Amino acid sequence: MTDVFGDLPGQDAVVSQLRRAAAGAAAILAGERPEPGTMTHAWLFAGPPGSGRSVAARAFATALLCPSGGCGRCATCLQVHAGTHADLMLVRPEGLSYGVKQTRELVLRAAGKPTGGRWQVVLFEDADRCTEQAANALLKAIEEPAPRTVWLLCAPAAQDMVPTIRSRCRVVTLVVPSSAAVAQVLAERDGIEPARALAAARAAQGHIGRARRLATDPAAARRRADVLRIPAQVTSLGPALAAAAALVRTAEEEAKAATEELDEPEKESLRRAFGEGSTGKGVAKAMRGVAGAMKDLEDRQKSRATRVKRDTLDQALLELAQFYRDILMLQVGAGVELANPEADLRTIAAASSPEATLRRIQAIMRCRERLTLNVAPLLAVEEMTLSLAHG
Repeated sequence: MTDVFGDLPGQDAVVSQLRRAAAGAAAILAGERPEPGTMTHAWLFAGPPGSGRSVAARAFATALLCPSGGCGRCATCLQVHAGTHADLMLVRPEGLSYGVKQTRELVLRAAGKPTGGRWQVVLFEDADRCTEQAANALLKAIEEPAPRTVWLLCAPAAQDMVPTIRSRCRVVTLVVPSSAAVAQVLAERDGIEPARALAAARAAQGHIGRARRLATDPAAARRRADVLRIPAQVTSLGPALAAAAALVRTAEEEAKAATEELDEPEKESLRRAFGEGSTGKGVAKAMRGVAGAMKDLEDRQKSRATRVKRDTLDQALLELAQFYRDILMLQVGAGVELANPEADLRTIAAASSPEATLRRIQAIMRCRERLTLNVAPLLAVEEMTLSLAHG
């Protein structure tokens, strides 16, 4: 780690803004007047998936907490990078939403003084998942902030936050970086062979985390290849239904594998917290409360599993939409960068019309929307694959 803003390729304007803000924050701590318009107590980092909004927020948090403004080498920078710094509250909603009870607890914690004497930073990833009541509780804290508390909220778009919160934050809008910029980061920092890095960056369409996984994780690359075989497979009713079942089953298996690694350690930690396996006065009484706490934990874990399954399935749908987008670009002769090798697309492009390709993209987007409305995944995906078959 040599530069706290090094993971933000193609975001020069954003990096410049955040560096000026960090300098303004340092001036405030020194009792000096900061440059006008540089520092404020609430920020909203907005940008599409892969643009690096949470990475930018983490880098800014590092610059605020580091005595040197984000050197990238000191103990403070390393702690913030690892998420273990005492003055950094890293909030990641694990379920489908973030409730008012959790938000009120967060607001109370954020009202304290920083232990290191600089700032207390609350980095709230996926802040758009707040429920309406949680958003109201968050608004109160942003309207009346503690003197040394800085709120960093992340959302796909500024419009995803309620207007009252949005109007009280300084909005930082990130763009999707170019494939060349992402590939350069992968090659220089991760040592990935340049041609492979560029292919992964194009497949990820600028999403640096996704590009790194595709370049380094054979299983991720294999899953993507399986998804991209669907357009050639859905030739009739039977194959379309089989493809839908396989897609949903893969998402369920991935979600199960991801959540099982977390579920049992969390349960074991809760049991130990209530004194399971211990002896002595008060242990029996404390253990009587474990059932209710365990039920709450299981509910949260179930919500997390649903979210992981939905996110995994949505990623597959985005891969499909990207594939048909490439086909459409070939059909209309647009000279844009393709996410997939052109040789794999020409046969399908020649066998259909731009109108049919647009209908297929619309079917994928309709499936994504239905999943957010809690339609049964298998039913939504079956309808989509049948639409892909019929064109």
